[in-house]
Amino acid sequence: MQDHPSDREAFYTLFDTPIGVCGLAWNGRGVVGLQLPEDNASKTRSRIAKRFPGISEASPPADIQQIIADVIALLKGEARDLSNVPLDMEGVPELHRRVYEVALSIPPGRVLTYGEIASRLGVGNARLIGQALGKNPFAVIVPCHRVVAAGGKLGGFSANGGSMTKRRLLAIEGARRDEGPTLFDLI
Repeated sequence: MQDHPSDREAFYTLFDTPIGVCGLAWNGRGVVGLQLPEDNASKTRSRIAKRFPGISEASPPADIQQIIADVIALLKGEARDLSNVPLDMEGVPELHRRVYEVALSIPPGRVLTYGEIASRLGVGNARLIGQALGKNPFAVIVPCHRVVAAGGKLGGFSANGGSMTKRRLLAIEGARRDEGPTLFDLI
């Protein structure tokens, strides 16, 4: 594999985490997707192939290895800032990009509501925020799990395992509202 793939040529690798086998896909511009675990490694690999037609499995270069190490550490409950991971957002709609930028600003262990993000972006419909996060190709890196419904309700999650996976990710991070009880005291 090349150390610096072309902008369009995409690769992926699978890696073990505390929540199961994840996959990371990248090209010369950055990460194009993170796949949370499916029921087994074979299903995770199949999901990546479906999401990214023509992608090749490869050993990750050093910069991608560091991103993977940070994702693993985050999923172990260690503090990691993934907000500077280079993301290739070509083809990502403008509203989704704006939503992802706000989500990237949420530190581990904290949450915002769909409505709070809508308000920050001047969008009058929190459902649009949920729809954008439901299409997030960078789950965990763009921490859509840190966005919850009003009143401390968990809200949806499109990864395998749905809201149980979201709850697990938030529990790993010890999620809480600012100056308040843990999120799990509210749910």
